[in-house]
Amino acid sequence: MKILVVNAGSSSLKYQLIDMETEGVLAKGNVERIGIKGSVLKAKGNGKEKVYEQDMPSHKIAIELVLKALTDEEVGVISSMTEIGAVGHRVVASGEYFKAPTLVTPEVIKTLEEKTFELAPLHNPAAATGLRACMDVMPGTPMVLVFDSSFHQTMPEKAYMFGIKYEDYKAYGVRKYGAHGTSHKFVSQEAAKYMGKKPEDLKIVTCHLGNGSSISAVDGGKCVDTSMSFTPLDGVLMGTRSGCIDASAVEFLARKKGLNAADMVTYLNKECGVAGISGVSSDFRDLIAGAEQGNTRCQLALDMFAYQTKKFVGSYAAAMGGLDCIVFTAGIGENTPIIRAGVCEGLEFLGVKLDKKSNEGKNTGAIREISAKGSKVKVLVIPTNEELVIARETLALV
Repeated sequence: MKILVVNAGSSSLKYQLIDMETEGVLAKGNVERIGIKGSVLKAKGNGKEKVYEQDMPSHKIAIELVLKALTDEEVGVISSMTEIGAVGHRVVASGEYFKAPTLVTPEVIKTLEEKTFELAPLHNPAAATGLRACMDVMPGTPMVLVFDSSFHQTMPEKAYMFGIKYEDYKAYGVRKYGAHGTSHKFVSQEAAKYMGKKPEDLKIVTCHLGNGSSISAVDGGKCVDTSMSFTPLDGVLMGTRSGCIDASAVEFLARKKGLNAADMVTYLNKECGVAGISGVSSDFRDLIAGAEQGNTRCQLALDMFAYQTKKFVGSYAAAMGGLDCIVFTAGIGENTPIIRAGVCEGLEFLGVKLDKKSNEGKNTGAIREISAKGSKVKVLVIPTNEELVIARETLALV
């Protein structure tokens, strides 16, 4: 079966067409500036790339163009839409309404749109728009929602509850949900395969480090805790997100800066993190370059990021009662040796021993072991593949 994986943003749309017999990517592409002047689709297939420049005022038009690219004489890989067996849609937040990947029905769409939008106002409405666009253009093709938070549904109450009134949790669903679940699931399973063991026999900390970052404790193949929380704002500081901060400090800053609640959420999401600390950039390449030139604020941002990540690794080892493996993934996790070294430094008491040469080696796009010989804890760099997880979950349902 061929499965189309769709990741829709407010003005963008990424896709991959995957052959599930081989799990190979047949075609992929990225639509940018939907509803904005200068819309463009960059499509790849058959070893070629083609750029489509045309107005795309809606996601429906964008999906129509994607399907056109999939059957294009140059970059197309299928002859008709009937070859697509199902479509898997990435959705960020499920709340407590969806515990697992879900086959789309009218009732599911209603719940998605009426109950979850406020949990991820930047992401879920876009996903719903992309879903409806696909349904319009591909009527009769099964649609599946795969949630970033599904993998974290195994967390126990003691891990996902906040210290608020229990009645308010029940009334409003305010609790930890987590994010990047498809990535954490994929790399933890790949780590188990690499180690030649069953996921049930391992205690793994997975570090998805990118512009948005989250760390998860995976015990016996199940998530038992994760750093992102009610929204993707919590946890370690990120590109422009503050990460953990005292709620009273938020109120104090709001008064001092004359901002309302909504403005403060924007401030914490868009103006803080390593960009706010460094005053230079949210791009770690820029931070490293700045630090090498003596910029102390760039160095501080790097140190804070590595330190906060290390604290989560240590606390999760304590929560699981042991540690067999640390996995680094995503843009920063896969490509930034200085951060991996900073996270692992000081964890020798847990049995972590890093191989400096291996850590500084080139990213090959394959699994790499960067722990030293004799290290009791495996340290791995594993490229993530969220689209494949979504395709697998979609196939399992349809």
